[in-house]
Amino acid sequence: MSAVDLFSLATSGVNASSKLLQTTSNNIANVNTPGYVRERTELVNSDVFGVEIGNTERIINVFAQNQLRRDITSVGELEAFSSKTSAIDTLLASEANSLSKGISDYFAAVQTASDDPTNLASREQVLGKSESLYQRMKTLSDYMVEKEEEFNLEVTSLVNRTNSLISSIGELNKNIVIAKGNNTSDEPSALMNKRDAAVEELASIMAIDVKDSQSQNGAITVNLTTGESLILENGAFNLFEISTSADSTSKELKLETDFGSQTKNDTTIRIVESDLGGSLGGLFRYRNEVLGTAMRDVGQLSVTFADAVNTQNKLGMDLDGQLGGNIFDIPTFRGLETQDTSGDYQVVGQLVAGKGAELTDADYQIEVTAVSAGVPSEIEITLLNPDGTPQKDGSGNDIVYSNYTVTSGFNELPGGIEVEFGGTSTYAVGDEFLMQPTKTIASSIELATNRPEDLAFAAPVRAQADATNLGSANVSGVSITNTEVGGGTEQSAFDGAGGIHDLASSPSGTFGAPAQIVFTAEDSYQVLDGETPPNVITNVTGATNLSNLLAQAESSGSSPAWPAAFSSLDNYPGYDISLDGVPKAGDSFTISYNTDGFNDNSNALEIAALQNENLVQVSSESTNQQRTFQDAYASMVGRIGEDAAMADISLTSAEAMKTQSENWFESVSGVSLDEEAANLVKFQQSYSAAARILSTAQELFDTILSAAR
Repeated sequence: MSAVDLFSLATSGVNASSKLLQTTSNNIANVNTPGYVRERTELVNSDVFGVEIGNTERIINVFAQNQLRRDITSVGELEAFSSKTSAIDTLLASEANSLSKGISDYFAAVQTASDDPTNLASREQVLGKSESLYQRMKTLSDYMVEKEEEFNLEVTSLVNRTNSLISSIGELNKNIVIAKGNNTSDEPSALMNKRDAAVEELASIMAIDVKDSQSQNGAITVNLTTGESLILENGAFNLFEISTSADSTSKELKLETDFGSQTKNDTTIRIVESDLGGSLGGLFRYRNEVLGTAMRDVGQLSVTFADAVNTQNKLGMDLDGQLGGNIFDIPTFRGLETQDTSGDYQVVGQLVAGKGAELTDADYQIEVTAVSAGVPSEIEITLLNPDGTPQKDGSGNDIVYSNYTVTSGFNELPGGIEVEFGGTSTYAVGDEFLMQPTKTIASSIELATNRPEDLAFAAPVRAQADATNLGSANVSGVSITNTEVGGGTEQSAFDGAGGIHDLASSPSGTFGAPAQIVFTAEDSYQVLDGETPPNVITNVTGATNLSNLLAQAESSGSSPAWPAAFSSLDNYPGYDISLDGVPKAGDSFTISYNTDGFNDNSNALEIAALQNENLVQVSSESTNQQRTFQDAYASMVGRIGEDAAMADISLTSAEAMKTQSENWFESVSGVSLDEEAANLVKFQQSYSAAARILSTAQELFDTILSAAR
């Protein structure tokens, strides 16, 4: 072997060892650099003689990297969902904010006041508990409105960060392709590490699929797991934009595509937020499954409670001897115009008084399907979940009411609400409006009175047996179902002036309101009015029981039949009586306005009984069993508590899986100081050996030169 050969061999060895030392030193220097992937230089046996330096490339396991990204996405989603849900759970479970306690305190105060219905201090206590309860409801509602605003700010921030990452990854893609084209032997590791770090951060925000370029130019493509492209191989990218529906506080996402010079047309793609994953998906999941439903459940509970108390109070007589009125003021709500519907539209909705038990937590999408003289004559109603998807019935079908006829004024819709279409603009087929009866209404309900005298604890009518009765029958109950005053089909027999209809004020020109029952036999009786002498309204024979005697008279009275003028009304006279015992012929029972009956607590007991009545709708499915106020609230708190607990458990599991993935990834791509230190010694020795060959070759060369002289 010549000295020249030794020189070539030694030079290749020194250069190779130097490159190995350089790579190892770089690994050691970056041992604490986040996102750094260790590198390795390949050596190749030369086809001529010596050693050739191959490529310097990153050591990476693609499967471990993809698994790590999936686990990062899972942790990001569960962290966002768990932290937000826990905050709502803590709020609802707090004793200071508990609606269950507020409801219990209210009914306890009503029970105490019913013991002495004339005691103003007890009545003040009922009003105080009413205000305290609705302050709790307002606190919960206002807190959740603030949480919705906080959600929108976080979504905006995350979308901005997402777009920044997408832009950065696209630019890095271009730079990596250029760098690889300029230097085919070494990978642009620093650029690729930066890109991987950006991809990992993007994966924490949303679920993505990453694929390497088939052309091996170092580029990657990034797609959402649902298939939409975010970053293309050539560096082009698509960005997210935030949009709103009719409800400006409800953020939605869309993807604006930009195909550049390609032949495809740019378009806007609506993103399904529930499929996003990552922290962004976790936030939307929290809004749709927890926050949105909780806001509406609190609103539904507050409206149902207020309406139930109002309805029952209006069936009583207050301390001024007048018919009761509303205790709570339930506000109206406005229909929101969709983006395609603009103009001066005044679509106003309100609860149908007395139908709070029909109210659900659904939103209403109203589409105009027919117009007459510029106003809707027919609409289609779709009941929506908080996330805007249609609610389903028991068979899994969308709950839609088609061909729903409307007229001027308020029109009753399913679910106990009514709507009026006003404004100066002309309506057109296809106009859409969104109504949210329960979303924020709990923040606006207020006391309609601060006078304890307005609490109607007494019944407005009394019924009593004549002192000369010979039978053992007694009045066992007086039921009040309607106290509406005035004309129309909803009117009752109450005249609004401390009495019931006489012949002059009655809707019938022949009879006054029922005011007396006289038995002609044990199972037969007459219903008479209060005129002098009284008129026989109807006769009932063959009565099988003594319950609801006026209802029996309406259904089976004869000679004469129950007046048609009474039957044509919705609920006339609005009261009834029941007896127990055994009556005898000639026994008489009178019905009259409960003048000066302030010690009567019968309606207060009816108000207290609301606590145990099933008045809160579970869902829009009419076959579902309703629940009490406390049960409804407990169900909401329990559901959110369960969501929070399950999210916490899932988060712990996801973090453990992420740790395993990180260990797997680091075992391949991480820098081991022990391994690198061993390599450093080995490469130092090979460098020294190669250098020794070089010095030996020099000595040989010098010897040859000396011999030649």
